[in-house]
Amino acid sequence: MSLPKNTTVLIVGAGPTGLASALSLLHHGFKDFVIVDAVVKGDNSSRAIAVHAATLEALDVIGCGDELASKGTKITSVDFDTRTGALARLTFDTLEPHTRYPYVLIIPQTFTEHIVVVGMKVNSGDTNLADITFEDGQVITTRYVVAADGARSAVRTYLPYFLCNHPYEEYLRFALLRTLASWIRRDDTVDDSTSLVQIALADVTFDNPELSHSNFRIVMSANNPFLFAPLPFTFNEYLAKETGKPIVVERIFRIARGASIEEGPVPHAPSKAYIQDLVNKFGPLDLSSDPSVNQSGKGVCVKEVIWSSRVRTCAAVANTFFTRLSLGDLSKPEGAAILLVGDAAHIHSPAGGQVFLGEALAKHVKATESMLLSEADDILTKFVTERHARALEVIGFTKNLLSAAGVNDEIVAWWLPVSKVTLRDWAIWILGKVYYLRKQVVWGFSGLGRR
Repeated sequence: MSLPKNTTVLIVGAGPTGLASALSLLHHGFKDFVIVDAVVKGDNSSRAIAVHAATLEALDVIGCGDELASKGTKITSVDFDTRTGALARLTFDTLEPHTRYPYVLIIPQTFTEHIVVVGMKVNSGDTNLADITFEDGQVITTRYVVAADGARSAVRTYLPYFLCNHPYEEYLRFALLRTLASWIRRDDTVDDSTSLVQIALADVTFDNPELSHSNFRIVMSANNPFLFAPLPFTFNEYLAKETGKPIVVERIFRIARGASIEEGPVPHAPSKAYIQDLVNKFGPLDLSSDPSVNQSGKGVCVKEVIWSSRVRTCAAVANTFFTRLSLGDLSKPEGAAILLVGDAAHIHSPAGGQVFLGEALAKHVKATESMLLSEADDILTKFVTERHARALEVIGFTKNLLSAAGVNDEIVAWWLPVSKVTLRDWAIWILGKVYYLRKQVVWGFSGLGRR
C-alpha cells in the first residue's frame, strides 16, 4: 500500500491505543495524520478482554464509549470462589455515583499491534521533522510520531526510552490486603513478587448449554487462580464474518490459569486436552468433566478450543512518555516529537488501564501555531508526567493483586502457623463482608482514581 510522503502526525500501530489516539485527534478537529500497521486487518483472536470504567470514560470523550459498551458483556459483579464453594462477590454498583459505566466490560480485543519500523532519523532539511523508514522502503516525513506499536515497540528502540522494572510499591489504601500482600511476598529484590509468572489462555465452548448465563468467576487455589469469563455473542458473530465459518452457537468463554516456574512452561498454543486438564484440576467442580466429582453428577467437557495462547506476567514502564528526536542537545526543544502510548509506554497485567495522549497531542499541535515550541511542550510534559505517575500506580496495584492471587501453599511464619492460602481466602471472605473494603477494591479495579 502506498503511503503519503508527509504528514503532521504519524501513528505507528493500529491497535486499540493507536485507534483511540486517531479518534481523539478527529474529535478535536485534527485530520492531518496517518495511522499505519503491518497487517491489513485485525487478528481474529480475542487477546485482552476487559475494559474498565476509566477507559470507557476516556473513550466516551471521543464519542465511542457507548458504542463499545453496546457490543460487550457488562459484568456487574465478580465471584471469588474456591473449587467447592463461594468466598466473596464484588459488585460494581458502588461506582454508580462516579461513572456512567459501573461495570467491567468484557469485549475481545481483535486487533494487532505490530508494525516494522526499520529507521528513524532527523530530517536533513528541517530538524523539527523526522524521516521514518518502513520495512518495504517507504519513508514518511512527520512532525509527531505516536508509538502505539505494543510492548516490543520498534519506535522505542531508536530513542533514549527504556523500559525499567517497577519497584514493588504499596498502593492499596487499606491495611488488610496490603498486609496480606507483604506476608505472601517472596522477595523484594525479585521483580515478580508472585509465583504467577505465566498464564495459559483459551477461548472455549462447553458441551453444556446451561452455562450460557454463567457469571464472571475467579477460583482461588494454591499457587495460582483460575479465571472463567463469558464473552459476548457479538464475538461469535465477528468470528463467523471474519473466518467464513458457520457461527458458533454456544457461548464462548475465556479460560485463564496462571502457572509457576515449578510447573514448567505453558505450551505456546495449549491443546484441548491441556485446557481440559486445567479445568479439571483447578476450575470449579461444577465444570469438571468427571461425573464422580462434578456436583451435578454429569461431566462438563470442553467442546471446542476457538483460540489459545500463553502470556508472561511482567511489569515495566518507560522512563518517559515524551521526548524529541534531537541531533544531540536534548536541552533544546527541537526535533520531531515522539510519544509512547499503550503497551509501548508501560506493561502490566490487564487489571489496569492504558495511556491515552490524543487530547494532549491535539492541544499541543494547536498551541504550536501561536506560541513558542518550549511553551507548547509544557502541555505535553505536564500531561505525560501525570500519566507516568498513574502508570506507576497501576503497576503497583496489579502487583499487589498478583501477589494475593499467586500464593504458595506454605506456612506464614513460625509464630503464625497458618497456610498462606488459608490466610488469603480468609482475607477475601472478610473483604466480601465489609462494604468499605469491597468499595475500595472495586474502585481500584475501575481505574477511576487514576484518570
